[in-house]
Amino acid sequence: MSSNIRAMIANVEVENLEEAIPLYQDLAGTAEVRRFPYRELELALVGPFLLYSGPLEKYVSQNGTVLVESLTPVLDALAKAGAEIIDEPEEVPNGTRILARHPDGSVFEYLQPRA
Repeated sequence: MSSNIRAMIANVEVENLEEAIPLYQDLAGTAEVRRFPYRELELALVGPFLLYSGPLEKYVSQNGTVLVESLTPVLDALAKAGAEIIDEPEEVPNGTRILARHPDGSVFEYLQPRA
């Protein structure tokens, strides 16, 4: 049985994206930074870190982002466990995402990247 999970990304809330990026570049060992907006937030992907800044009080804090091959088995597993789907599947700049609160209270974003 192969895993549906491709990778995990640590979500990091920061007050100032520009000031935070250099540390995460050093930690990740890369100069590459992918920036993109999401609603009212500014995001920057630096290696395995997703930095985000903006009016964070409007959003649910997340434990992490899980990159998956397909959202279908994720939705099935979440339904079976009685998880709450906070944000239904939606298209975002990187693919299709959902946001779910697990029965233990943890919150994860699941992202199926574009092919």
